[in-house]
Amino acid sequence: MDQNNGSKTEAATDIFDLTRLRLSQDFGASVGVKKALLTIPVRKPDRQWFIRVNPDPQCRLETAILEIKEDRESYLVDPSLWPELAGEIVPKVLLTAINRQGVLFLWPVRLPGEDGKQDAWSASALEAGNLAMKGWIRIAANMPLGAYEVFEASANLPEPQWPELSFQQLVRIAFKDRFIKDLEHPVLRKLRGAA
Repeated sequence: MDQNNGSKTEAATDIFDLTRLRLSQDFGASVGVKKALLTIPVRKPDRQWFIRVNPDPQCRLETAILEIKEDRESYLVDPSLWPELAGEIVPKVLLTAINRQGVLFLWPVRLPGEDGKQDAWSASALEAGNLAMKGWIRIAANMPLGAYEVFEASANLPEPQWPELSFQQLVRIAFKDRFIKDLEHPVLRKLRGAA
């Protein structure tokens, strides 16, 4: 047997050929892997994030939110409880937002009150949300101004990759452990001093 031919055949079928074993850049797509979306924070954007807001009107919700400031938690409240909790709940719009790292979150922004008035913080956040529907922005609190400042990205950044889930599914994930459906909810018991 010719040893030169044997080594060529062996090299061609080497199971340890590194070019065959190296992962490609689109490995996830090639093996059919899809990231499961298990957690969606409900929060305002970090001051260092560039964000976008989904412009689809179906991807936002005006609703009542109960905020527990000491825990930094927001709770969705069943509409049947709104009259009972009128002094505790706040009208907000939940905006579907995403940062440059692909972290999806729901951004709660306070809506004007029944009298139509809105504080400068909420008004500037709402304006920032509208700007983020058209391009990448970053917001930062300006205490002397008493409002948020908005910084638009100067680079031509690519459009975000929105998940293929419905907004209802996003809300279900975001509030899976933070939905108040009755007055005996532990958070409401705590507010009444009963827990």
